[in-house]
Amino acid sequence: MLRLRPLVAAALVASGMLAPRADAAPEVVASIKPIHSLIAGVMEGVREPDLIVAGGASPHLYALKPLDARRLERADIVFWIGPIFEGFLEKPLAALAGKAEIVELDRAPGVALLPAREGGAWEEDEHHHAASALEQDGHLFLDPENAKAIVRIAAARLAALDRANAARYAANASALERRLDALDAALRQRLAAVGGVRFVVFHDAYQYFERRYGLAAIGSITVTPESQPGARRLQAIRDKIRTLGARCVFREPQFEPRLVDVVISGTAARTGVLDPEGALLARGPELYFNLMNGLADGLMRCLG
Repeated sequence: MLRLRPLVAAALVASGMLAPRADAAPEVVASIKPIHSLIAGVMEGVREPDLIVAGGASPHLYALKPLDARRLERADIVFWIGPIFEGFLEKPLAALAGKAEIVELDRAPGVALLPAREGGAWEEDEHHHAASALEQDGHLFLDPENAKAIVRIAAARLAALDRANAARYAANASALERRLDALDAALRQRLAAVGGVRFVVFHDAYQYFERRYGLAAIGSITVTPESQPGARRLQAIRDKIRTLGARCVFREPQFEPRLVDVVISGTAARTGVLDPEGALLARGPELYFNLMNGLADGLMRCLG
C-alpha cells in the first residue's frame, strides 16, 4: 500500500488531488431495518449506517454475531427502539458500546407509545394499562408520526456529533418529513376502503398501523413469535374468525405458515402475507416507504 508522508498528504488534500478520509463522519449503528432506513435517509450523502438485524432475520429471535459486536465496539452512536423491542441488545450495548451515545427511540420527544395488548384474542373495546415500560408495544415505527419524530431526533443527535455535516442532516430530515406526510396521506386514502373489514394477524405487530388508519384487526395467532400458541389459543382464534367473520388471516415471511393453515381450517377466511419489519426488503433509505406501502398492498389484496 502506498504510504504518504504527513506533509505531502496534507498538501495533496489542500490541492484537491487527494480526497479527505471518508470515515471522518461518525460510525453509526441502527438496530433493525425500519430504523436503519430512517437513519440512512437522514445520513444520505454522508455515510451509510451499519445495521444489526439484517437480511430476513427477526429481531424477536435474533442472536448477536461477532461482526455485530465489533460494530458496537467501534460505534460513535447507536439508534435502537429500546428493551421493549430489541431485548437481545440490552446487555451487549452496556458491555460493548461504552464509547457510543445510545439513543433509545421509545423515549425520544414526539414518539407516542401504545400499551401492549394482552393475549391474542383482544377486542376493540378492551382497555389495557401498561404496568411498566416493558409492557409498551415496541412496533412504534409503523406510525409515520413516530417516524417523523425519529427523523428529527436523529438529525439533531448526528448534527451535535458531526458539525461539519449538520446542514446536510437538517436538509435530509426536512425532505424526509415531507415525504412521510405524503406517505401518510396516501395510505389513509388507500386504506379507507377496507377500514371495517375484520382480519387476524400472525403476531401482534400492527397496532400502530391499525390505529393510524382505522383498521379492524380482531386478534393475533401469537402475541410474540418467541412463544408458540397452544391448542386452546388456536381454537379461540378459529372460533373468533367464524363468529366475527374475519375475511383474512395474515402470515409473515420469516415464519412457517403451518399455524395460519391450522386456524383457517373449517372457516371461510383467506390467507395473505404481511411483512412488518421489512424482512424481504432491501435495506436503505427507501425501505421504510416500501415497507409501509407493502403493508397496504397486502391488506388491500386480501381484504379488498
